[in-house]
Parts: sequence; structure tokens; C-alpha cells
Amino acid sequence: MPLLKKKFTRGFIIALFVFAVALTMYYLNVFHFLELKTYDKLIRSTATQSSPSEEIIVVVLDQSSLDWAKKEKGWSWPWPREAYGDIAKFFSFGGTHSVAYDILYTEPSAYSDADDEKFAKLVKECGNVIFALQFGEQYGDVEYWHDGISPPNTTMEGYSKSFIEKAIPSEPALFPIDIIAKAASGFGYVSSITDSDGIIRRGKLFTLLENIPVPFLGLAGLSINTEKPLNFSLNEKKMNVSFANKTIQVDNDNSVYLRYRSNIESYAPYFAREILESYYAIEKGEQPLLNPNEFKDKYVFFGFYAPGLFDIAPTPIDTKYPGVGVHITILDNFLQNDFINLPAKWLPILLLLISSFAGVCIVHGFEQIKKSQRTILILSLLCILLFCGIYITIATLIFIWKYWIPFIAPIITAFLAFFVSVLVNYNLEGKQKRYLKIAFKQYLSPTVIEQIIADPEMLKLGGDRKEISMFFSDLQGFTSISEKITPEELTNVLNKYLTAMSDIILESGGTIDKYVGDAIVAFWNAPINQDDHPFRALNAAMKCQDKLFQMQEELTAISGVPIKMRIGLNTGFAVVGNMGSKNRFNYSMLGDSVNLAARLEGMNKQFGTYTMCTKNFKEKSELFGKPFFMRELARVAVVGKQNAVTVFEPMSEESYTKKKKVLPHFDTARNLFYEGNFKKALEIFQVIEKFDEPSKFYAQKCQDMLKIYPDGNANFDGVWIATSK
Repeated sequence: MPLLKKKFTRGFIIALFVFAVALTMYYLNVFHFLELKTYDKLIRSTATQSSPSEEIIVVVLDQSSLDWAKKEKGWSWPWPREAYGDIAKFFSFGGTHSVAYDILYTEPSAYSDADDEKFAKLVKECGNVIFALQFGEQYGDVEYWHDGISPPNTTMEGYSKSFIEKAIPSEPALFPIDIIAKAASGFGYVSSITDSDGIIRRGKLFTLLENIPVPFLGLAGLSINTEKPLNFSLNEKKMNVSFANKTIQVDNDNSVYLRYRSNIESYAPYFAREILESYYAIEKGEQPLLNPNEFKDKYVFFGFYAPGLFDIAPTPIDTKYPGVGVHITILDNFLQNDFINLPAKWLPILLLLISSFAGVCIVHGFEQIKKSQRTILILSLLCILLFCGIYITIATLIFIWKYWIPFIAPIITAFLAFFVSVLVNYNLEGKQKRYLKIAFKQYLSPTVIEQIIADPEMLKLGGDRKEISMFFSDLQGFTSISEKITPEELTNVLNKYLTAMSDIILESGGTIDKYVGDAIVAFWNAPINQDDHPFRALNAAMKCQDKLFQMQEELTAISGVPIKMRIGLNTGFAVVGNMGSKNRFNYSMLGDSVNLAARLEGMNKQFGTYTMCTKNFKEKSELFGKPFFMRELARVAVVGKQNAVTVFEPMSEESYTKKKKVLPHFDTARNLFYEGNFKKALEIFQVIEKFDEPSKFYAQKCQDMLKIYPDGNANFDGVWIATSK
């Protein structure tokens, strides 16, 4: 748990650090360029999902119209302005709402003053013509109400008269010449907002001239509607632009992000020659090509679309988008209420916070899986990619809905948090893993080491009290064997023996505490938890005895004498952990239960047995199965302990089968010994001692006891007092 808390704290600090870095980068506009390019991609990919407004009509002067005019009318370029007046007049026949010209008439006609007069007369008769004007640089992106100038709550009713009287002439603005300006029904400015890369993604719905709101050309058509006027109102430093039942709230710079349609052709533009031919046919009383009534209550935009004539407006759709398309898009978005809105200012902060914690949590979450580091890295990388994919999908759907939330910043933040976590964990966890491998490779199996590395919380360095199962083994008569063979032969015997026994112990999940000459000390249930640790220890002990029997011929050939092993087993509480000095330590065990297991190994000598365990060990091992038979040997008081313990001899099926007929008699005689009836017990032990080694030792013990108690002793407690370790 402390290690888990440490990891949690480390992850929390990493997430906050990455969040702080990402937030700083966000407000320094480090991601801004990539975010803009993402916006362009989204506009292009979603442009066809919305249809152009049917209320908008586009008329273009294209190359075919120029060719027609030169051939049929003898007009060279530029056209006489009367022609544009005829186009406006045609639409007035059908009750068109407005006709907006994306043309600056700042100079007199190249034909004559009469041409301007005729044009102005036609415009005034139509009563719905809007002209473009352009502002000087000081009217570009100034936040006027932040400069102490507060625009009034203004409706555009009577707009034209008020505007002309106050603003003409006005030096910062480029107006049409006086005669044309006074004939107009309204004006709209045509200065576009370009981002740092020169792309027009935003449009201003209005700006101020002489403290009077002036709409963008795209919205100017709404300003001449006296029944449903265009309204501008200031509310808590936010400007609302309203028309009929539509209200748009703009940012501090009056701008909105535009949702472009696929291209200008999506509006199915009409050609100037079609309009003029239809107008002239009506003038002659002939059937027109186009019926003006089809354009009732429409918003008409006129612009140049011939090579070399039309102004180019770089947009997310196309870097050579017609300038009139920007004005059309603003009106279209206003009518359909589908501008791209920015989220609340707190949302990007929240998204960066979520992304930073997501990147960290993914790394730390997969670390809990007990897999290889490579597998964990691949799985966590796939997960972070999945997270980013889901975020992109959600953000795209939100964009279609009409909100542009940050795309790049949260994704980069998530990856940054991911890689910082991986890097930190690699350095910190890598040191720990290398330490663990060095510390445990000599006495833990590779499988157990990997488990500890995958879940270090299994290990508590420095000592921990817990229940374990202990194993002590020693070779019978090893000292005499070592005296009879050469050092090389002795080393060979020991290596073969210790390797075989160690392999069995490690395969069972045991931990080898130490080797002391030919002796092996091991335990189970530490450092990793094993609920069935008594069963594992018993199974390992019996396999060790069986393996030694299989190796007997090979080892005897070297040593010259049979080699047998005594094992003592116990289950109990002990302190386990890294113990020793700062420079040299050993993962070991300490405690009274440990000492008892060691004494049982030596106690085998007094019974002629080779494996001995306590009653506690027997009972707990049998909770997980009974593959071995257990014979109760005695109640013994080992050296160094006052209290007696009941000990058992685990037997393989083969051994049990051989002694099956003898064992009931042994139990009877042993119980008589417990009662102090040494004579009767001796009679039985003497009968079966030639078939059973412990019975031989019991017979000798009974004879010794009869010397002390010739007639038996009713007060005898049945305890076999050990005379040696």
C-alpha cells in the first residue's frame, strides 16, 4: 500500500506538471498554428454536410458574360455602370429583398458623369441596393467599447439616412462617390479578418464608424428591413446581433468563425449576362430567360468571377476563393444559425487537465498488469491512441454541431503526459527492478522475480511478520563422506545434489534462504503470497526425496556410499525480509518457528526417519489436498524448547503401501508409550522393528525408560525428550 501511494503521488505530480506546461504553451499560442490547420481540415471535411441557404442568390460577372457584352453590346472592360443598375432593376421587378454589390465605386465612371447619374437613378428607384465600403487600418480589429466608446443599443431602422448624414464624407473609410452613396439603401464594409497564416476563417458582423455600427456586407441586406430590423446591443461587454428571431453573440473583437460551404458553385450562381438578357427581354415585352418573381425576398450578391477580375480570398476551402464568397458565407451562417462557436474559456483548461491525467493514468493503470514491460508499453500506447481517437471523434461531432474545441492541444498534452510517465517510470522503476533482480536472483526462481517486478507491493523490504512454511535439509553423514573423497569429487557431488534440489524448490515457488555446506534452508509464502504454501513445501520435500533416490546410483558412484537426506518442515509465523549489513544482506527468516523446523531436521536421527513435520504443518497442508500419508511419530520436546510438539512423518504412496500392515501396530504401541506403559509398548515394537525403522528406535527408548521406571510410570506425559540437535 505505501508503494501504491508513492506511485499515486508520483503520477499526480507528473500530471500536474504536464498540465502546467501544456497550459502555458496553450496561452502562448504554441498550438495555435496547428489548431488553425485542424480547423481548415474540419471545414473541408464537413462542408458538404450542410446545404447553402435557399434565400441567397449569387450573380457573377464571368468570362462568358464579358464575351457576350463585347459581342452584343460592344462593351469593353470596364462595363458602363448603367449595366449594374439594370441588374438591380431586374431583381426589383421580382421583389428581391436586397442586392449587394461587392464593388467599390470610389472613382467616377470611366464613361461619363451621365453614366453615374443613370446608375444612381436606377439604384434609388430599386430602394434595396447595398454598396461596399472599406475602412482604414485603424478600423481593422479595434475593440471599440474597450476604448471607452460604448455603442448604443441601436436598430438599423432609418440607418441609411443617419449614417450618410453623419459619416459622409469620412476620412478613414473609402465610400462610393457621393452621387452613388446618396442613392444607396445601405452600406456594408468589406475588410476581412486574416489570421497569422493569411487565411480568412473569421468575419466581423459589424464595426463602428463615427460611433455608428456598420454591418459586414453580408449582413447589410438585413439592415434595410424596417419590419424586422437588424439590432445591435451591448450586454456585459458582449455584442449581440439580432434579426427577427435570430441572435448571435460575438467575441470581443466582433468576430465569428465561419462555416464555409464546399465552394461558390454550391450556390448555383447566375451569370450577369443571364440577368441582363432577361431584363432587356422584359423591357421589350418579350419572354425573359429568367422570371424575376423567382427571386422574391431573396438576398442577392453580385461579384466578379472572371479571370483577372475577382478578388482572391484565401479560405479553408480554397486559397483562391472568390472574395464575395466570404460575404455570402456570413449571411448564410447567420440565416441558418450555424456559425462555429468557441467554447467557454474554462473548457480548454479542463480538457488539458483531463488529457494530462489520462496520459498518466493509462501508463500507471497498465503497470498493474502482470505482463512484460514490452507488452505493457504496447498496450498502453494502443490505449493512448484509442483515447486520442475517441477524443478526435467527439471533437469532430461537436464541431459539426457548431462548437470548435481545441483538437491539437489536448492530444499533444495526453501524449506528453504519457511519454513523461513512461520516461520517469523507466528510470525509477528500472532501478528498482534491477535492484530486485540482483537481490533475489540467487534464491528466487525467475518466475517469482518477474512477479515481484510486476507487482513490487508483494515485497516489503526490511522485515515483515507473516506465516510461512519452512524447509531445512541436511545430508546424512556428509562429514564422513567428505573425508573419503577428493575435493573435486566432493564439489561435483554437492553441485549435482544442490542443483537438483534447488530446482525443485524454486519450481514450487519456494525461496532459498541459504546453503550451508550440504544443508539447504528454504521457505514459502514470502516474498510473494501463496495461500497453499504448506502444500507447496510438502510437495517439494517429497519430490526432493524422490529425486535423490533417482540420483542415488550416480552420486554413490562418486561418493562411494549411499547419500540420504533429512528434512524438517514447519508452518508458523516468522519475520522475513532483507537482513544483514548495509553492504551485504540476505533475504532470510527469523523466529521460534524457524528454529523448530531446524530442530526437526536433526530430530530425524532419533527416529530413523528422513522427513519430519509438525502437526500444524500437517493440518494446513491437508487443506489443499492429501496426496501423502502422514504417520504420527511422537510428542517431542526439541532442544531449546520446553513445550512439546506432535511430529509426523510424511510418507509417499510406495512407502505407505510397504508398511500398511505395520502402521496400525505402530500406532497402538506409540499410544501405549504416551500412557507410560513401556513394557507393553516394547513388546509390540520388538515385533515390528525389523520392518519399521522408527519402531527400532522406540524399542530402544522403551528399554531406556524401563531402567528409570521398572514398573512403568502413570504420571508420564508421553513426551520424547530430545537428547541432541
